[in-house]
Amino acid sequence: MIPRILEHAVQKRLSDHKVIVLYGGHQVGKTTLLKEMFAGKDGVLFLNGDESEVRSIFSDQNLQRLASIIGSHTTVVIDEAQRIDNIGLTLKLICSGSSSFMLARSLAEPLTGRKWEFHLHPFSFEELAHHRGLLSELQARELRLIYGSYPEIVLNPQDNRSFLTELVSSYLYKDVLEFDFMRKSSKVEDLLKALALQLGCEVSLNELSSLTGLDVKTVDRYLNLLQQSFVIFRLPSFARTVRNEIKRGRKIYFVDNGVPNTLLSTFSPLEHRSDRGALWENYLISERRKYLSNHGINAHMYFWRTHSQQEIDYIEERDGALYAYEFKWSAHKRATVPSSFKEAYPSTIGATITQENWDQFLLGRL
Repeated sequence: MIPRILEHAVQKRLSDHKVIVLYGGHQVGKTTLLKEMFAGKDGVLFLNGDESEVRSIFSDQNLQRLASIIGSHTTVVIDEAQRIDNIGLTLKLICSGSSSFMLARSLAEPLTGRKWEFHLHPFSFEELAHHRGLLSELQARELRLIYGSYPEIVLNPQDNRSFLTELVSSYLYKDVLEFDFMRKSSKVEDLLKALALQLGCEVSLNELSSLTGLDVKTVDRYLNLLQQSFVIFRLPSFARTVRNEIKRGRKIYFVDNGVPNTLLSTFSPLEHRSDRGALWENYLISERRKYLSNHGINAHMYFWRTHSQQEIDYIEERDGALYAYEFKWSAHKRATVPSSFKEAYPSTIGATITQENWDQFLLGRL
């Protein structure tokens, strides 16, 4: 098994007698991680929220019945916990006596003050570099930009297209369809294809509405559901003091590069791709997001643009400081922070990320 950075942080919370919620999309390795953590250990009860009996037991909030099921187990692991009605209320009854793991993709139940939350992503560059060696992972750059970093892709690269096709057709829309009680996935797929074609660009709800035939409110709702299902994530525009800054813009990126390529059925080598700059940007920002999340770094992520078309690809705000990054596929291209931004935010630290230093950026050294 490739070690996950998150494991250490989770292990530290095992003795707190709180609910540990492990969020993550389909096929990112949540169940594998927990089974690896508790392999051979006594006192662990694994349950699956997909099973009707388990849902029944945890939905009725009968403390006596719950106690008899849990018995002497000191740790309860519930896979697919979000499928159990009122699971948060039920866990309030039992978390004082044992540690409880919930492996979920979304959870509406309130557990304020009674839980620790963690987010598991597909493999990160850092995890793969530590396991396979930095040079090997540097050499795998094109594979990651095209096929992504889902565990199944990394561990079984010979079946990468088959896995991605199955992921997109069978799992990717599953949560959205369940949340919205939809019978057909064609509109969701149309929306995702439109996003894949606009990768790295600002998106307009009105334009997406026109492209998909969905009304604007429905587009916005589906985007929210796709983000909650860990398929996409949004980057808002940064705006504070510059007069003509774009204040309500948004960019949307995919959690994993393999998904947009699969949606568009495009797996050509990068040298033949007109969108390699967009794939590069999606990969770097999604990987940086993993790094921040894995290490518990509290940072806000933005892009910046003005009405006069001055722009910065990515801005990170952490510890009261601003960091501005430009992403260039060509190692020979350099970018500078626009003068209007430097004047408004003079303490900003800027860097251009290219094929020469991208590993330093993804390892948190830039």
